[in-house]
Amino acid sequence: MRASRLISLLLLLQTRGSMTASELAGELEVSERTVYRDVLALSAAGVPVYADRGRAGGYRLLGGYRTRLTGLTRDEAEALFLAGLPGPAGDMGLADAVAAAELKVLAALPPALRDAPARAGQRFHLDVPGWFRETAPPPWLTELARAIWRDRVVELRYRRGDREVTRRVEPYGLVLKSAVWYLVGRVGDDTRTYRVDRVTGVEVGEESFDRDGDFDLAGHWREQAGSFLRTMLRAEVAVRLSPAGLRQLRRLVDAPHVYDEVVAAAGAPDGLGWVVARLPVESIEVAYHQLLGLGPEVEVLDPPELRQLFTDAADRLGALYR
Repeated sequence: MRASRLISLLLLLQTRGSMTASELAGELEVSERTVYRDVLALSAAGVPVYADRGRAGGYRLLGGYRTRLTGLTRDEAEALFLAGLPGPAGDMGLADAVAAAELKVLAALPPALRDAPARAGQRFHLDVPGWFRETAPPPWLTELARAIWRDRVVELRYRRGDREVTRRVEPYGLVLKSAVWYLVGRVGDDTRTYRVDRVTGVEVGEESFDRDGDFDLAGHWREQAGSFLRTMLRAEVAVRLSPAGLRQLRRLVDAPHVYDEVVAAAGAPDGLGWVVARLPVESIEVAYHQLLGLGPEVEVLDPPELRQLFTDAADRLGALYR
């Protein structure tokens, strides 16, 4: 346990340059007294670590000292190669960079750990896209990823319903959720989210933006995912579902909790087991294409325009098969 902590302390000083005993204690989750003892142990082992006195002082490594020691355990080395998802990295145009980085890490590992990528690859394969989903990345994903790396302002053309809008966006990050890519960016004082597959054009300018250093992409996504889904589901339809239709509805709803809410709020089954439910949807057009897949296991009750679309579809099907 202490050997691992000493390695962590050494690597912290190597990567950050200078840190106080208090900062080191916070990172390592130990007391400052333990940090003092660990620094003495490193010095005794020949590591040139010394302390600067004064208000701006702290511990640092002498003369830019660096170690090739990674301190990786077998579990850590295997997890490192498992974490490199080739699919998403390739979608963003980073496949070559990931492959090169893995080769460099592999070359730096001690001989006893060089089978880590093979062991991880034999035991785990992460297939991120869902079943029956389009696997090709959105056409503007790579361009957006490049703008994000360079902190460049982009002019984004985006399909919203039956019209196209243009926004000046400071792109903060990309999120892959259920095989769908989302762009998180700043528009004025607001943080907004866009589906990348609805982006119709991206122009990357020469202007850079000052990224908010406190912005936490993962934390923001956790907080906004639920409300973002509800902003997408702007309409609601009333349907009557057979027992089979209710079961099949699960595969049409992207978010499991939305399906659970629909089932919980559904009325009691009638004599044939059919239930009436209200379903949040993105639009009437999207609802039409989704619910059409349930065939005779669903009856649209409301709104009238969606019911008319199903009436027309039924007439066309009847004429076709008669």
